[in-house]
Amino acid sequence: MRQFIVEKENIKNGLIELIGKDFRYLRQVLRVKKGDMLNVRLDDGELRATTVAFIDDKAKKITLQVCDGVTGDDSEGASQTASSITRGTQAGDIKNAFSDREFVLFQFIPKAQRFELIVRQATECGISVIVPVIGEFSEKNCTAMFSGAKRERFERIIKEARQQSGSPVATKILEPMTLGAAVEWWNDFSGTSDKLAVALWERTEGEVPLFKLLSSKEKITKVTIAVGNEGGISPSEIKLLKEKGFFSTIHFEGNILRCETAALYGIAAVQSALFQLN
Repeated sequence: MRQFIVEKENIKNGLIELIGKDFRYLRQVLRVKKGDMLNVRLDDGELRATTVAFIDDKAKKITLQVCDGVTGDDSEGASQTASSITRGTQAGDIKNAFSDREFVLFQFIPKAQRFELIVRQATECGISVIVPVIGEFSEKNCTAMFSGAKRERFERIIKEARQQSGSPVATKILEPMTLGAAVEWWNDFSGTSDKLAVALWERTEGEVPLFKLLSSKEKITKVTIAVGNEGGISPSEIKLLKEKGFFSTIHFEGNILRCETAALYGIAAVQSALFQLN
């Protein structure tokens, strides 16, 4: 675990009390002990160094003490007096190469198990917003996974993925929406900024080479990537994306990928291309 995600309002007098699932995870999975150091990521993005001050196994409660004046970036110094539970790279050592950009994933809703994997991987890649799109090839009851306990499961997946990867980006999932509504949301969200909107498509007609597309823009601050579900994105949906959302289609040579593989592949390809052009 690179960091532990905590809401800022949970800090009271420099102490953070953890119970329930958080207690079980830290105590039973990570086996923390008194004096261990944890990097804590607050919901405002700040990274703070903390130490395990108290463990009450009977009450099933762990109390963390925030190290005054010590951020996660200074965790190496703090670890001189406390042992970090993180092996290898610390959260404070992870730099966000795209801190000046926001990445959005338009994910046409696939089956629940596949969507869970996509959410986990997109979070690890630093996607800020996941937009579940109800597409032509989505199952009729596809929106059922976004309510009640199932919705809470997505939030747990995001939290766990951020804790393991050290991502400073607070990934969120919007409510499922039609493609038309999703395009309207993107136009409002991206505003007048220089933006990049691409759709991964199995077909080659009308495609624009990725590097050519990127080199035609000066400063991209918002990026969205549309990925189909089982069956892909239909021609009529591609037409809507192009005409209403000003999306460009890109095609990767090679085998046809599963939707969960395509999402990860597409995100990685676009981010890597942007990083090289910087």
